[in-house]
Amino acid sequence: MDRVFKALADGTRRRLLDRLHEQNGQTLGELCERIDMARQSVTQHLAVLEAANLVSAVRRGREKLHYLNPVPLHEIQERWIDKFERPRLGALGAVKRRAEEAMTDKPTFVYVTYIESTPEKVWDALTDADLTAAYWGHSNVSDWQPGSRWEHVRTDGSGIADVVGIVTESERPTRLVTTWAAPENKGDEDKHSRVTFDIQPHGDIVRLTVTHENLADEAERADAASGWAAVLSNLKSLLETGSPLPEQPWLVPNR
Repeated sequence: MDRVFKALADGTRRRLLDRLHEQNGQTLGELCERIDMARQSVTQHLAVLEAANLVSAVRRGREKLHYLNPVPLHEIQERWIDKFERPRLGALGAVKRRAEEAMTDKPTFVYVTYIESTPEKVWDALTDADLTAAYWGHSNVSDWQPGSRWEHVRTDGSGIADVVGIVTESERPTRLVTTWAAPENKGDEDKHSRVTFDIQPHGDIVRLTVTHENLADEAERADAASGWAAVLSNLKSLLETGSPLPEQPWLVPNR
């Protein structure tokens, strides 16, 4: 948490976050142009933001694309805003992934969180129906084999699935890729998004990267921004403390 506050204390780093808020998935060169600063200086500031987990970077060919990561800000909201019963100030709205132009070759969202756990336990928390029900408010149901169907089923006993899709990659405990769609759109591949979970050891803890691609419009991006931040905070809390965060809105990242 100290690294997050230190990173946010600098005006230049806040400007970089603003630029990524305006257009996510930018290269170093694009950020230098938009902030009018030398590459070396921007690189140093980005390193601080990455160390604080406020920015995540993904390589696409030769390019290194930079994305906002709202998870630490959501944790600040939980600890320092909601704790004192202040009105929700839209902290997550400040880190919505927005695309000003079509970005068909870029992920729409890249979230990173660090969890005191093991890759196997993180994998199980993403795929076990009972565990997902505990922190997500829905049960993820599948045999998790490539090509199998999966469903995001309500826990109210109705058996209704709010999200359905196909498991396209499954490599326990390091990588899971699924398609996501509303049940009425399951036969229309153009209306499917894709979610990738990459689970990697990071010293004695685990680095979980969630990439959500092919969202249709700004409304879906806004829903996903708040949804994934809440889900990952609950997942982290469950694995580290044994309990999800209290009074959480059971948000489903949009299809």
